[in-house]
Amino acid sequence: MARKVFFSFHYERDIWRTNVVRNSGIVEGTAAAGFHDASLWEEAKKKGDAEVKKLIDKGLVGTSVTVVLIGAETSKRKFVDYEIEQSIARGNGLLGIYINGIKDQNGKTDTQGPAPARLITAAAQCQYWDRDKFGEWVEAAYKKAHPNG
Repeated sequence: MARKVFFSFHYERDIWRTNVVRNSGIVEGTAAAGFHDASLWEEAKKKGDAEVKKLIDKGLVGTSVTVVLIGAETSKRKFVDYEIEQSIARGNGLLGIYINGIKDQNGKTDTQGPAPARLITAAAQCQYWDRDKFGEWVEAAYKKAHPNG
């Protein structure tokens, strides 16, 4: 079954790598809140943290798994912990995917960043991007959050 996934990532640095994952055709995905359109994100940032959090909350609606795409600076992103906390609160499965090995638009890989601390304390599985296993990992994250169904 295709799960609807919320992707949490560092927009400015990792959008290319994120699109490789999102466009893999493995899961039905929704961009991290407001990232369907970068101008929405920029507008929310100008209005302040409460507006950004509203976008995140809206983006989580209808999702069952949150995938944190871990790039070089993801753990330093201001709203990553909020996205993880809200995901836990709504019962989403959690999965971390290291994306530093995915080439960007210039054919370059990146340095590996640390998994966000909140992802670790939530005991989320963290894996290196593997298109062939991604769907299994998403399903496992869902089942871990919903052991009875």
